[in-house]
Amino acid sequence: MTIRRFPPALGGLGANYNEKLTWINHKELQQVNATWIRGFIDMHQIDTKHVTQDPNIQALFRAIDAGYKIVLSLKWNYSELSFPLIGAAAHTIELQRLNAVLQVLMDKVNILVIGNEPFIEVQKGHADQRLNVFYESLADAVISFRRGITDSSKPKLYMGAFNRLDLPVKRTQAIERMIRFIASRPELEGADLHPHMPTLQGHKSMLEYVLPRLRPDQRFLATEFSLVWQWKKHLADPVSNYFCDKYAFSKGVRVHQVISAAMQAPWSYEQWEDFLSHEPWYVLCSNFITDAMTLYRGTGRLEVATCGFCPMRLRKLPLPVDGNPWMLNGVFAPSTVRLREDGSRYENFPWAEEFRNAQNC
Repeated sequence: MTIRRFPPALGGLGANYNEKLTWINHKELQQVNATWIRGFIDMHQIDTKHVTQDPNIQALFRAIDAGYKIVLSLKWNYSELSFPLIGAAAHTIELQRLNAVLQVLMDKVNILVIGNEPFIEVQKGHADQRLNVFYESLADAVISFRRGITDSSKPKLYMGAFNRLDLPVKRTQAIERMIRFIASRPELEGADLHPHMPTLQGHKSMLEYVLPRLRPDQRFLATEFSLVWQWKKHLADPVSNYFCDKYAFSKGVRVHQVISAAMQAPWSYEQWEDFLSHEPWYVLCSNFITDAMTLYRGTGRLEVATCGFCPMRLRKLPLPVDGNPWMLNGVFAPSTVRLREDGSRYENFPWAEEFRNAQNC
């Protein structure tokens, strides 16, 4: 069997919108020179009789018409469900749902990922061979469907995504089986990774685990990557005296408390940058996107990596001390910052400039 190879993406860097494809903002993308967009659709939320009427799908089509290249992940949420047996009615329904989506999207996107975060979106205790059998059946169905496309619009196929494989405890038999499955299928281009790590060394460790287990001709995606667990370690830290003095916060106020205050009553952009730029744990990592892309591209096997463009945009709840500070990762400022007079968002410090610089680093 001859598998068509697309021209290489050469380690592209794009924008990740997760399930919020309706938030795709072409002006923001142009502002930071982005050409790739990534998102996912929840397969259990799709109306199979009206796929093209789904607001996220319509937003995706608008982006395609505008010339953006698309990485689309298909999510199956089994966090409260048991995986259906192959051949059972519930499994047949899943395949019918998949077929309806592929009929609409298969020839539209550049890269299709089978799965979103399968080892997180699973009922407790079910991340075993039951998960493997289910996802292998979906992959085989996607491969079969793609085989029936005869023109040049076939997307590349990836599978994943994998999380925290820097940790030996996460390297389970089910993880090993899925990676072996990916390597065994010539139609699959490689694995999707979500390297959210506390250190850049963790990103390197994950790559050193996954890449040798793939075929030498296979690549990887990093459709979500960040230092969010590094930021989380500092939520209980006291905020800088400089910031407290300038903005009348009590000495000893904690990072999570200040972020919560900004979400409740958004600040000017100047105040937000003042806060971030005087936190040494944040500034120390201000070259993270460049460093991560240099690491990924240095393997010679990166297809595309995408950064968060929509984290916590509308969140108004307090950020607890044990919360996940996704708002610190966004390329554009989150809901901690007031919008401009024209309704547009400010760039986030320092990630928008990092994103632009890393496009061709």
